[in-house]
Amino acid sequence: MNSLESMLQRNRDFAAKESAAGTLMPSLPRALPNVKAIIIGCADMRVDPAHILGIKPGEAVVIRNIGGRITPGLLEQMGLLGRIGEVAGEIPGGGGEFHIVVLHHTDCGITRLVGDPAKLAHYFQIQEVELKKKAIPDPRAAVTVDVALLRAIPALPSQWFISGLVFDVATGLIDVVVPPAPLRSV
Repeated sequence: MNSLESMLQRNRDFAAKESAAGTLMPSLPRALPNVKAIIIGCADMRVDPAHILGIKPGEAVVIRNIGGRITPGLLEQMGLLGRIGEVAGEIPGGGGEFHIVVLHHTDCGITRLVGDPAKLAHYFQIQEVELKKKAIPDPRAAVTVDVALLRAIPALPSQWFISGLVFDVATGLIDVVVPPAPLRSV
């Protein structure tokens, strides 16, 4: 059995189990009120936010990219997610606390690209001279930078909470670098 066949078998097992339990996901408008967070994490297969944070289906939107970084592309995705919520008549956090979690990790592959500033500058859509501000080699500094970027976006509701976490791939533990707090003082 190859990798895809194995994944498809696991999917059939999942579907059978969830269907029997009546827990398959509801349609989008009914599902949105359960979403309590947006988690921005790295694409690294060792750091699946749903797995390491114990997130159940419907509890969070997980967006993953290289480094778990705030990039123009990620901001565009967040804007589209917001628009989907508007069209569906749902506002994330409208019925309670809503949290943005920026999750970086140790031993991240993006640090191996420090010697290729042209690629990194293109990824972040900035000039190479601005790369130092991104704190790429240091996940704790980088998560602080990214939380600050999100705090500066006026379109995000100020009452939403935000935090910055770093997952240690060696220990499996999370370090809270930026404790949860509202995006902005009201």
